[in-house]
Amino acid sequence: MRNIKIGLLGKVILAIVFGIVAGLIFPDWISRIFITFNSLFSNFLGFIVPLIILGLIAPGIADLGKSAGKLLIITSVLAYGFTIFTGFFAYFSCNIFYPSLLGSINTIPKVDDAAKTLEAYFTLGMPPLLDVMSALILSFILGLGMAFIKGETLKKSMVEFKDIIMDVINHIIIPILPIYIFGIFLNITVSGQVESILSVFIKIILLIFILTVILLLIQFSIAGIVAKVNPLKALRNMMTAYLTALGTQSSAATIPVTYQQTLKNGVDEDVASFVIPLCATIHLSGSMLKITACAMAIMMMNGMPIVPEVFIGFIFMLAITMVAAPGVPGGAIMAALGVLSSILGFNEEALGLMIALYIAMDSFGTACNVTGDGAIALIINKIYKKEANKPIEAYSE
Repeated sequence: MRNIKIGLLGKVILAIVFGIVAGLIFPDWISRIFITFNSLFSNFLGFIVPLIILGLIAPGIADLGKSAGKLLIITSVLAYGFTIFTGFFAYFSCNIFYPSLLGSINTIPKVDDAAKTLEAYFTLGMPPLLDVMSALILSFILGLGMAFIKGETLKKSMVEFKDIIMDVINHIIIPILPIYIFGIFLNITVSGQVESILSVFIKIILLIFILTVILLLIQFSIAGIVAKVNPLKALRNMMTAYLTALGTQSSAATIPVTYQQTLKNGVDEDVASFVIPLCATIHLSGSMLKITACAMAIMMMNGMPIVPEVFIGFIFMLAITMVAAPGVPGGAIMAALGVLSSILGFNEEALGLMIALYIAMDSFGTACNVTGDGAIALIINKIYKKEANKPIEAYSE
């Protein structure tokens, strides 16, 4: 039994199940212990999110900025364009389907109402060193500045700071998340809203899965037109990478398989070895689809207004922020917490449900990301053939 390892997705599912069971049988005084823990952890998240933004985004922008080459620029723009398109695709699709799928605003369970049913025994203030928007602006300034001056002193310091933040994510936040989600669903169960909220979750997950299939068909249709290949055959060749990503939940861990399947689509080895590792970092269409769709669902559940102008800014900012997503399960949602709170106004309870809903289908988003990398590789390969005499500059981490 000690050799059995449960991944983050499995732990989150168990946390949801155990939280529902505990909410039915625990007396209030025990439940309030977990509510107290959640209050403390929520305050810690509020403190650490600006530091996550600063520690991940600034070095990420510096790495991209210091790289050079026409194909790097084209690949980056194409990956960003695919991700932005996905954000608007998700926004308009959810605007069409959510009203009938989830019901009217008045019938959707309110997350805040559930979260306020029980109170913590005590709380501990953990004010952040700077607010989220200040952290974003400072990250862009430092990242672009480090790339422009090509200095190494500050860069080394920021890389070490990034390592510290990654340790906090990997050894504190990620391991504690299942307990946090357990407390959220325990509280929701006590409030009597767990059945309605779970039914909403299931509908959202099914819709997002369907949207990922449609998105991949669109991406490979575009690639097929540009590269003059059969899009369905190219997509079928990438299914091995898709299935591998379902198991690993990591774009980085799937790179060898993605690379091999890209070669089967006729992509040049130099192009594949350049595009696939780069896109594993900067192309996050699947993550964009999940976060946008989940955010809209949580906002409807909270009765928050969904303003088109706000979501436009949210999508563009999210696409940039997720470039710095750490290569761990749930990494994209960790990088997105700051944008969710600063632009969409998510509170700690909404962020907690957002994390739970995102991780519940993390595999699908990762699989969509790596499969879409194959479409980008086909387009870049077509461009590369036109410039066959020009060497590709290697992408450096």
